[in-house]
Amino acid sequence: MLLADVVAASHAASATRSRLAKTAAVAEALRAAGPADAATVATYLSGALPQRRIGVSWRGLATLPQPAAGPSATVAEVDAALTSIGAISGGGSTATRAAAVVELFERLTEDEQDYLRALITGQVRQGALDGVLLAAIAAASEVPEAEVRRAVMLAGYSGPVAAAALAGGSDALAAIGLEVGRPVRPMLAASAPDIEAAWEQVAEGVDEATVIVDGKLDGIRLQAHRDGDDVRLFTRSLDDITDRLPEVVEAVLALPAQRLVIDGEAIALDPAGRPRPFQETASRTMSSTGVTELRATTPVTPYFFDLLHLDGEDLLELPATERFARLADLVPQVWLVPRTTASSATEAAGFFHRLVADGHEGVVVKSPSAPYAAGRRGAGWVKVKPRHTLDLVVLAVEWGSGRREGWLSNIHLGARDPASGGFTMLGKTFKGMTDEILTWQTARFLELETGRAGHVVHVRPEQVVEIAFDGIQTSSRYPGGMALRFARVIGYRDDKTAEEADTVDTVRSLRG
Repeated sequence: MLLADVVAASHAASATRSRLAKTAAVAEALRAAGPADAATVATYLSGALPQRRIGVSWRGLATLPQPAAGPSATVAEVDAALTSIGAISGGGSTATRAAAVVELFERLTEDEQDYLRALITGQVRQGALDGVLLAAIAAASEVPEAEVRRAVMLAGYSGPVAAAALAGGSDALAAIGLEVGRPVRPMLAASAPDIEAAWEQVAEGVDEATVIVDGKLDGIRLQAHRDGDDVRLFTRSLDDITDRLPEVVEAVLALPAQRLVIDGEAIALDPAGRPRPFQETASRTMSSTGVTELRATTPVTPYFFDLLHLDGEDLLELPATERFARLADLVPQVWLVPRTTASSATEAAGFFHRLVADGHEGVVVKSPSAPYAAGRRGAGWVKVKPRHTLDLVVLAVEWGSGRREGWLSNIHLGARDPASGGFTMLGKTFKGMTDEILTWQTARFLELETGRAGHVVHVRPEQVVEIAFDGIQTSSRYPGGMALRFARVIGYRDDKTAEEADTVDTVRSLRG
């Protein structure tokens, strides 16, 4: 399959707001790709590379060679070239990599060059990428979308699922299961403004008289896989961070099991057992340069809250009460998340206030009968925090002045727009930033820079930031017609991807 065919499908999907039309365009491309190229094509049409990163920034793509007169490069050839570029290292690697980039791009037409550059720099915008892709895989392979969704949740990525569906249909998808050592998409919690609202959402479908209330810790979501003496640790974005958390590896090896998959958090604590700022925990999982490297020795403590697999038995479909009981038998109390049961919203609220007083982020109210819904955000888990916060994406940053001269300071905040696949700006803020944060974010956003306009540095929309605010007001200044009041930075969330940021619809619902 030619890369030009993928480019045409992406353009067709981005040219319409109709979800059905987007799905049809992507499905047609997958059918044309067939099993041989489906994994790569599906990944490209999800706005990503199979290699994820290849060591090439927007600066390395600022000047491209003269484009080819017509399309000739196949998907397989482009994929192989990107893999080779990503593997270049050692002395003289910068020049070698630059030459390889030129060699690849001079084979591409102008449209192909623009598309591949957007893929490499994370700039593909064709609307509802993940949701459309799953529906398109189902349509192209003529299997139910529910089967595709289940397979992607367990496989972690959509590319291999697309190839399996086109090659073997439902039987091939049914063969995809939880595999120790391969991360699954984590179950996510819905949000509620207070305990009463969370209670109503969870207790409505519960036969039992009680629900489960977990402490919500402000740490790094962690999925631990153990196979004998081999332990792998994955973030919620499925990145492998095993080598950065040796104390967690030791904790998992100490558990009385040979094979397991366990879900939890890792968090830095002070000597009194209170949580340290999130940025200190995040420093242990970040690969970027900057101030966080100064805290690379900050110890973290694991807190586990769910068990997905134990010694050959998958537990995802079991009710939460059974999974949690098995977890409590396996894990010492010191490594278990704070947990209680409550028979009323009043009891749950008491637990909530105690945890907040101890410095934690809030609670997650959980249905005792809920299975582990990998990759989904539903009513089985509902989180409550004591303040209004949103996970937003940084779209641009302004150079500071006065005491902040030389630092990137004022950040432009965007909420995800599922309809367009882009982001809706909700305002700016420079509040809540320490000198350490300013130092780190200056280095980080220069890495993500895509261009400048005066004192404004535009960046790839990748970095998620947690923002506290006092309300949402109507504003004609921003395209969404609303702006955050008194927005301030809580911390950068390197454990979350831009696709996990809060949506503009969520913001509108909070405005009432």
